[in-house]
Amino acid sequence: MLNRIFFVCLCLCLYSAGSAMSCRWMDHKFRQYSKNSLDLLDMMAHNSINTTEDVEVEETVALPEHLYSQVSNASAEDRLGFTVQVLKEVAALFEEDSSFASWEEKQMDDFLNIVTQQADGLRSCIVSHSHMKNKKLHMYFKRLSRHVLKQMDYSVESWELIRKEIKNHLMRSDVLISSLLTIN
Repeated sequence: MLNRIFFVCLCLCLYSAGSAMSCRWMDHKFRQYSKNSLDLLDMMAHNSINTTEDVEVEETVALPEHLYSQVSNASAEDRLGFTVQVLKEVAALFEEDSSFASWEEKQMDDFLNIVTQQADGLRSCIVSHSHMKNKKLHMYFKRLSRHVLKQMDYSVESWELIRKEIKNHLMRSDVLISSLLTIN
């Protein structure tokens, strides 16, 4: 009987130590990394030219607000999982052929490193590790790749559209995670 009580207490302690609500990485590093990634995207804008006014392309890149609305009402674990997926999708998109983008290579590498560290850090805050990939979010990022980058031949203009859209995603993801931090 005493062993069972000890075991239950141990499990509760381990669970609360690893839960999304008490994740040390999220508390101490997330805001710093988020600010750095947004600052790098802003610096990339200064090296870019935007001449694209194509309405069809703008509709393709429009932020999927409905997905963010759905996940904002979800559990902490689901919000974290969604944000990790956003960060991983962003990294995959930026790893495509960016040779025509007018960004400095160091800025691009720094941005990719920060986004990857954010994804890894937030993933460490997820207890269940069985988070399901959001198929609609994945398809949205596929559309960005196919309908913006590939159809526009990875041009400077296509990368500027992507940069702007990714900044919107990172700001929305920041709001999702910040809402978890204010609950603490």
